[in-house]
Amino acid sequence: MIAGWATQEGTANFAKRQSGITANYFKQFTGLTLSSIGIGTYLGNADDSTDALVTEAIKKSVMIGVNVIDTAINYRSQKAERSVGRGVAELIRDEKATRDELFISTKNGYITNDGDVKEDFWQNIQNTLVKPGVIKSEEISSGYHCMTIPYLQDQLQRSLKNLGLECIDLMYIHNSAEGQLQDISKEEFMKKLKDVFEFYEGQRKSLRIRYYGMATWDCFRVPVEHPQYISILDVVKLAREVGGDNNGFRFIQLPYNMYLDQALTLKNQVLDGNQYTMLQASVKLGIGVFASVPLMQAKLLAPNVLPEFGGLIHPSHRALQFVRSTPGIIAPLVGQKSPAHVEENLQLTSTPVLSEAEFSELVNKLSP
Repeated sequence: MIAGWATQEGTANFAKRQSGITANYFKQFTGLTLSSIGIGTYLGNADDSTDALVTEAIKKSVMIGVNVIDTAINYRSQKAERSVGRGVAELIRDEKATRDELFISTKNGYITNDGDVKEDFWQNIQNTLVKPGVIKSEEISSGYHCMTIPYLQDQLQRSLKNLGLECIDLMYIHNSAEGQLQDISKEEFMKKLKDVFEFYEGQRKSLRIRYYGMATWDCFRVPVEHPQYISILDVVKLAREVGGDNNGFRFIQLPYNMYLDQALTLKNQVLDGNQYTMLQASVKLGIGVFASVPLMQAKLLAPNVLPEFGGLIHPSHRALQFVRSTPGIIAPLVGQKSPAHVEENLQLTSTPVLSEAEFSELVNKLSP
């Protein structure tokens, strides 16, 4: 198991070691120096050939200048975490990176089987979770989600083992509102979320995680009247109630790109009686935001889908530049497996991130 976690000194050293990278490529958050492009590991088959691609993509991305790595225990039935773990271990073994340079996040909450065990999905769940008493069948929501503490404890232990780490930098509760609110009231959901935050705070004290957050799909980017709407202020208050002002709730993840732009455009959050967009509210509350699906799972890469701007030839460059330049976004998390895609996407490391004024000008230009 690899000891340590991302540190202020380590991430700053990582940035200093990079050559040919634009001056404002790295961003500062909670004292950490984080790359403005992160690597995601969501899609792909649960097979060994995809494992090898992901492991090599992790290594190549870090070598080019990425120190933000995102995964989840249910991605490819635990095989994504294991692929990340192998990549990180090989980088450290070969002295290409150190643990304190890399910011590694994962997620738990969804029910998942083990892709390396050749069993039917539900048979594997019965054998690994239900029969040992980790989870009861009635605790699984209709969205295949579970927020009980014994389950999250089990999943954290598995994630640490899969990743080969003693400590995870960021643990998200994964699509909790989306996976739970179809079955329970919002009041009951918030009680469950409080229990989860108390569990995560305990794991912080044990140095098994450093920060925690919410990886979401709908809840932070839908109108207030939507059944799955969640107020980020209510969540922050919950974290403060549990962990005080120095609580570990510091990050969220949500879908954001040039077309799924609600986090930028929809004023659905209320602070001090004023309405803000999700990104504006996050900035005010000191919450860092990572963006999922920046390429809309490659749909934005088709010809003539994205308007041209900034002299950027590749659609992927335009998509990533828009997301990473958005005020309040730390980094888009881009799924990239083939060496060609890694090289193409990370050519953007030599292109400056847009200033707020330049981004505002771009938005005005792109607005219909």
